[in-house]
Amino acid sequence: MWKYTLLTLCLVAPAFAPALAADKLSASQLIELAQSPSGGLRDAITATFDAKDLKEGTAWAGHGTSFFFVTEAASPASLVIDEGKSTPMQNLAGSNLWYAAVRIEQVGKLHSFHYLIQGAKFGGRLDLPAFGGLSYLQPGVPSGTLSDKIIHTSKIYDGMKSEYWIYVPAQYDPKTPAALMVFQDGSGYTHRNDNDPTLNVLDNLIALHKIPVMIAVFVNPGDISDSPGTPTYNFVKAYSDKWHRSLKDSMRSTLYDTVSDRYGRFLRDEVLADVAARYNLRKDAYSRAITGLSSGGICSFNAAWQMPDQFGRVISWIGSFTSIQWQENPAVPDGGQDYPEKILREPRRNIRVWLQDGSEDQENDRYGSWPLANIRMANALKLKEYDFHFSFGKGTHNPGQGRAEFPEEMIWLWRDYDPAKTSQTYEVEPTEKPKPPFRVSIANRDAE
Repeated sequence: MWKYTLLTLCLVAPAFAPALAADKLSASQLIELAQSPSGGLRDAITATFDAKDLKEGTAWAGHGTSFFFVTEAASPASLVIDEGKSTPMQNLAGSNLWYAAVRIEQVGKLHSFHYLIQGAKFGGRLDLPAFGGLSYLQPGVPSGTLSDKIIHTSKIYDGMKSEYWIYVPAQYDPKTPAALMVFQDGSGYTHRNDNDPTLNVLDNLIALHKIPVMIAVFVNPGDISDSPGTPTYNFVKAYSDKWHRSLKDSMRSTLYDTVSDRYGRFLRDEVLADVAARYNLRKDAYSRAITGLSSGGICSFNAAWQMPDQFGRVISWIGSFTSIQWQENPAVPDGGQDYPEKILREPRRNIRVWLQDGSEDQENDRYGSWPLANIRMANALKLKEYDFHFSFGKGTHNPGQGRAEFPEEMIWLWRDYDPAKTSQTYEVEPTEKPKPPFRVSIANRDAE
């Protein structure tokens, strides 16, 4: 149970213009407005939160340790954080809105919340990230630049068009080759705001010398719709029709969930070749990392597994190590569910891996269990003495935990990096070696 405290709301004038109440406000601004006698909180809440989230009890805003919660309720509401003691909420006069400002002391972690209304549990989320200082751009730290969107037309995927962006840190010197990190579903990492800290984390950690000066490439899944009749289009269209998925979503699955070297070749020979024509990149796998979430998580692991000479470091959030593309292509015998056995039975790859998942991640009757698949992955890496870390929380199929932990993940992934070297044999950490494999227990059934 994490420590949290109720913020005392004292009456002070807000330090920002009243016109801001018509715009989307940050947690800090909402808390400051709630402390003001001048009003405007109701308009600010309406402008900041979706009506659906207010009605369903899932609205929240946070910045560091400070959080603002609000919900619609016909009766008095109380707030519960991490299954702790309930805290009475305040009513916004003349409305059915109830709000509370609290501090959650443990940052860099995932939390949960819900409400109590007439003694019954209502609303809430299991994926409430509390970001630490390294997730916000720190004073004096220079910001890197993000390119405009770049469009690439693939040959390996028969005319598929992909979008990508290039982040260049302020410290980049064209005379010195830079490290590299590739992000799948790239556009989701490119907006600096309270709930998407990636660019801030890169800026901060590079300035602190916790990670090397690196170019980051944010790659979106491609679109094959402009290339009808090609082999890739025909495969993706058949998959789309079979499983009633959109053509674009089916292209993403074909790229990310297929257990082969095709996507790795697409990165190496096309996208990264284009990036290398613009910037001076290191070519050693020791200086290259790759990351993604969900299908992008298995995609990142697969790229490193298939091409350990290209990528030596991996972060997977809520990775889909399941049978999504299994037996869709007769030429590809393996599916994502086979990776634990591949780790156990195939030659060892020299890669360092951070896996993240949550106990409330999804289960379905087509592809299986995400939590159990990630536990199997962690145990396979453990038994073969890979240099790995497994972060397993209580979250759902959601990037909240991964985002909250991102500074910690990056520091761990790039620890002991030496720019004078081009290789390192990764070994299990001394603190991990004596620990047993992960065991499971049934937590959602009555004890027998």
